[in-house]
Amino acid sequence: MSEKIDFIRQMPLFENLSRGQQRKLANILVRRTFEQGRELVRQGEGGDGLYLLTSGTVDVVRQLRTGEREVVNQLGANDFFGELGLLDDGPRTATVVATTDVECYALSRWDFYDLLKDDAEMAVLVLQEVAKRFRTALDTLGEEDKE
Repeated sequence: MSEKIDFIRQMPLFENLSRGQQRKLANILVRRTFEQGRELVRQGEGGDGLYLLTSGTVDVVRQLRTGEREVVNQLGANDFFGELGLLDDGPRTATVVATTDVECYALSRWDFYDLLKDDAEMAVLVLQEVAKRFRTALDTLGEEDKE
């Protein structure tokens, strides 16, 4: 349990939570493993939650309108993806493929919702971090448009 809590404390999405909130979150994280080459999530499918990478690397791949696939990001240990999947069941915006064997923690939307029902402050703190990340992503897209 202390390993999960230590890991959570390093994650920007959860670093502003109190120790008690981090402990509650650690209780609902599920360890998952994926072999190299396996898809963790697929673009267009329903999102079911968040993935926190503890080891290994993944490519984030977008299927373009032209049918081509483009690697738009590469993530490794201490990175995360799927934060929008915590908020709604909309389709995944990208496919994530393990480029090495991967270990991670998964946080399902439903477990997260149950936790937030009893802790509104946690909801606000996490949503603020999701908004910051979304804003950064939009700023990055704006920079690419200028090129």
